[in-house]
Amino acid sequence: MSLRTPLSAEQVAKRLAETGWSGDTAEITRTFAVEYDVAMRIVAEVATAAIELEHRPDIDIRWDRLRFAMTTHTAGDVVTELDFKTAERINEIALRHGAEPI
Repeated sequence: MSLRTPLSAEQVAKRLAETGWSGDTAEITRTFAVEYDVAMRIVAEVATAAIELEHRPDIDIRWDRLRFAMTTHTAGDVVTELDFKTAERINEIALRHGAEPI
């Protein structure tokens, strides 16, 4: 199975529980409470990771929130292991910067 193989609903549910993200077979999301300036530093690091992983999350920055959303467009807009690999990197980066999952 490649990183871009669509995951079943059961596989997605298992990975959601492991990573703390929310979603379904179409998209996964996670929101963090974080100050705007810190959010910008997180986004810069996530951008570097996204280039390295060749997978780009959607990012929504608010004054006190940072939300990430992902789906694998090249697999037909479904969730794949690549989404979760990227999610794990985002978790590590955000938590290292003190962002609080909400």
